[in-house]
Amino acid sequence: MPDTPAFTEAMMLDRLFRQARTHNAWSDRPVTKETVRALYDLTKWGPTTANGNPGRFVFIRSAAAKARLKPHVNAGNVDKVMQAPCTVIVAGDTRFYEFYDKLFPSRDMRATFEGKDALVADTVARSSTLQGAYLIMAARALGLDCGPMSGFDQAGTDAEFFPDGRWKSNFLCNIGYGDPAGLFPRNLRLDFEEACLDL
Repeated sequence: MPDTPAFTEAMMLDRLFRQARTHNAWSDRPVTKETVRALYDLTKWGPTTANGNPGRFVFIRSAAAKARLKPHVNAGNVDKVMQAPCTVIVAGDTRFYEFYDKLFPSRDMRATFEGKDALVADTVARSSTLQGAYLIMAARALGLDCGPMSGFDQAGTDAEFFPDGRWKSNFLCNIGYGDPAGLFPRNLRLDFEEACLDL
């Protein structure tokens, strides 16, 4: 949160939720290495299954890395990715349990997951998606804009960036400083009565 008394809780909620938008166009302001590290240092604190932290993040900022990703992005998303100062491949580590000595030292959590492919796949899918959402909220909290997308070739992306097969891509997220001129009219959301049960 910006260090100023004028920045209220309501303003932060606007930034995180009520006024935040999915951006399609970007200013040329760069996303620095320091910002990328600050972004991950917030993201990592979100809860995951048994503190497994299977989310992995590839921050693509260089022209060379963008050129590697470009062939695997759906045609309608290419311009967005190429213009964004940073595109994140949000992925999951299929051997996340190898870090449990550090992440959950009080129990043998590795034995819970190792060799159990269906459980691993389910955990990676759920928790890496959560961590991707934490990334979006952390970016917004830091004053960045986001453009998450699923329009890309996962198999091709994995072959290009994760040839050993250990990490698996989940979705892409452009981050940077959005150009409001590229926004579409905002669509509605479901009301409480349409989406919730209060039992």
